[in-house]
Amino acid sequence: MPSSSINKDLQAERDKCSFDKKEFTLWWVGGKEKLKEKEDLEQFFANDPEFHNDPPIHFLSHKELYEETIRQSTAIFRKVRKFHEDRGNGDPSNYMSILGGLLGNGIIRQGNPLGIHFAMFVPALLGHGSPEQQAEWLPRALKCQMLGTYAQTELGHGTFLRGLETTATYDEKTKEFVLQSPTLSSYKWWPGGLAHTANYCVVMAQLFSKGKLHGIQPFIVQLRDEETHMPLKGITIGEIGNKLGMNGVNNGFLGFDQVRIPRKNMLMKNAKLLEDGTFVKPPSQALTYGTMMFVRVVIVRDTAFHLAKVATIAVRYSCVRRQSHINPDHPEVQVIDHLTQQYKLFPSIARSIVYKLASDNLWQMYNQVTAELDQGNLERLPELHAIACCLKAVTTADAAKSVETLRMACGGHGYMTCANFYNTYGFVTAACTYEGENTVLLLQTARYLVKVWNQAIKGQPLGPTVQYLTGFIQSKNSRHPWIDTVPGIIKALQIVAASKLRLAFEHIEQRKKGGYTHEEAVNLTSLELAQTAESHCRAFLVQSGFEMIETLCQKLSAPLAKVMRTLGELYAYNEALDSTGSLVRVSGICISLSADPVSTDRTKLFPILQFTTISESDINRLQSKLESALLAIRPNAVSIVDAFAIPDILLGSPLGAYDGNVYEKLYEEAQKSPLNKVRRQTTAGL
Repeated sequence: MPSSSINKDLQAERDKCSFDKKEFTLWWVGGKEKLKEKEDLEQFFANDPEFHNDPPIHFLSHKELYEETIRQSTAIFRKVRKFHEDRGNGDPSNYMSILGGLLGNGIIRQGNPLGIHFAMFVPALLGHGSPEQQAEWLPRALKCQMLGTYAQTELGHGTFLRGLETTATYDEKTKEFVLQSPTLSSYKWWPGGLAHTANYCVVMAQLFSKGKLHGIQPFIVQLRDEETHMPLKGITIGEIGNKLGMNGVNNGFLGFDQVRIPRKNMLMKNAKLLEDGTFVKPPSQALTYGTMMFVRVVIVRDTAFHLAKVATIAVRYSCVRRQSHINPDHPEVQVIDHLTQQYKLFPSIARSIVYKLASDNLWQMYNQVTAELDQGNLERLPELHAIACCLKAVTTADAAKSVETLRMACGGHGYMTCANFYNTYGFVTAACTYEGENTVLLLQTARYLVKVWNQAIKGQPLGPTVQYLTGFIQSKNSRHPWIDTVPGIIKALQIVAASKLRLAFEHIEQRKKGGYTHEEAVNLTSLELAQTAESHCRAFLVQSGFEMIETLCQKLSAPLAKVMRTLGELYAYNEALDSTGSLVRVSGICISLSADPVSTDRTKLFPILQFTTISESDINRLQSKLESALLAIRPNAVSIVDAFAIPDILLGSPLGAYDGNVYEKLYEEAQKSPLNKVRRQTTAGL
C-alpha cells in the first residue's frame, strides 16, 4: 500500500520501528509455510463479494442474520475445500482451524454454525470413538456429508456433569439404547449449530444397563433425516433465541422421547458396553471428558488471537486520534502519548503474547499426556486437567476485561457497533461460561491442588506445574524475600499460591474437626480455594511466559528479543502489582466476626497475612519499572500490532484500518445505515 494513502501519524509510527516485523510475524503464525497459507487464504477471501455484507449484518433481523450466516458458512466451506484441492491438499481437517479461527470469525462476524462440527463433533469422534467407529463416521464427518454438534449442557445442568439428567437405557432384547429426557430441565441447551444446522450429534447421557447407573457416556445420535432435514421421531429440537453475541451460531435445545439408537452408537474407545449389557469401565473416568480438555486448549489459543485483534484496533486508533495537551504551548497530542492510555493498551498486547505462549505450552502438554494415555499411562492426566481448567478460567476472564478496557480506550467511537469491539467481546465473554463456568473450573483446579498438597507434605514427587510446592514446604513456609526481577516475581507469586493453599488446607481440616463433613468444609473454604487456584494459574502464566520468551530469544535477532523481553517484563510487573494485596507486608490486625469453627471467638484478633517481604518502597520501584516498560514499548507499539498481521477484512473496524483513515471510514459506515437510504422525508407533515 503506498505511503501517500496512509495517515501521516500512523506512518510516522511505523517509521520508528526498531525490529524486523516479518521476523515477529513468522514466529506469531508458526513459520513461512503457515504465513504463506495464511496470506493466500486471506487474499482468497478478501475480494470475494460473497463475504461483503450490504447492509452490514448488525442491521439484519434475527432470522435474516442466521440465513446470511448459513449462506456464508457454506460458501466459506466450499472455498476452503477448493483452496486446498487446487494446491493438492484436500485434507478436510484443515477446515477445523480455518472455520474456527480469526479467519472464520472475521468473515462471519456473528459466529459460524459449522464451527462446532469441526471444533467438537470431529474431536469427539477422534477422542471417544473406537477404530471401527472412526472408520464408519469420520470420513463422512470430515467431508461434511454429516453435520454434527456436541450436546452436553442441559437446561438445568452445565458444568456439574454428574447432575446431567438425559438417560440412555440399554435394551438387551433389541441391542439398542433408549434415549430419554425425563424432565424439562434435562433438555440439552446451548449446543452450537443444533437448532437448524446439524443432523447428527454426540450426546452425553447417563448410561443405565442391567438396572445400574454407569455414569456419563457419549453417544452418536441422528437428529434429522439426511434427505428432508426434518427432525426424526421422538426428537424435539429448536433454537434458544437471541444472545449477547454470536447470534449466527444457531444454538439450540434438544429433547428425547423414547429415541432408540443401536448399541454401536455408544462411542467405545474408552468405556464399553457388551451385547449382554455388561459395562466395562474405562481406565479413568476423566477419559470421557477428553474433548473438553482439547477445547480448553483451543480456547486459550483463541483468546490470545482475539486480544491481538482488539489491541490492533485500539493501538492504531490511539495513534490517529489527537486529544488534549501535555504541553499547553504545543498542539493536541496523539492519545497514545498519554501514559494512562499506554497503560490501557500495552498490557493487552503483552497478555496476547503470553497467552499464545501458554497455549503453545499447554498444547505440548496435551499431546504428551494424550500419547501417554494411548500407552495406558494416566499419571499426568489430573495435572493436565487442572492446569487447563484454571488457564481457561483466568485467560478468558482477563481477556473479557481487556476487551472492555480497549473499547473504552477508543472513547465514544469504540461504542459504535461498526468498531467491532462488541463482536469480539461476545466471543470472549461467552468463553467465560462455556466448556466449564470459570468459578467451577477454578474450584476443580483447587481440588487437584489440595490433593497435591497432601502428596507434597508426605514428600511424594510432584508434576512440573506444582513442583514449587516441594520447595515451599522444605523452606518451612517462611516469608519469601522480595526480589523485583521477573524470576523473583515468579518465585513470589508461587509463594503466594503455596501459602494460600496451605491456609485453605488448614481451614478445611479445622472445619472438619468442628463437625462439618469434608464436602461442607470445602464449600465453606471455597472462596479461599478459588483464589488459590487463580494465584496458581497466574504464577504459571508468568513463569511459562518468561521461560518460553527466554527460549525463543535464543533464536531471535537482538532487536526483536529486546522487544519480546520488554513485553514479558510488562506482563510480570503488571501481574505483581495486581497481586500486591497478597504480596505486601502489612502491619495491623483484623477482627473475625464469624461463628465458623475456624474462628470460634467472635472477638478474636488475627494478624493480617503476609507472604513476602515486599515493602512500600519496593512497590514504588515496581511501579516505576512498569512505567519504564510502557515507555519502552511506545515507539514500537504500532509495529508490534502490525506484526500480528491481521488484515482489515478480519479486523472489521474503521478504527483499526491499516491506512488509519479513521474519520473517512466512520463516515462511510454511517452511510450504510438503512435509515440513511430512505428517500422520502419521514418527518413530513409534522
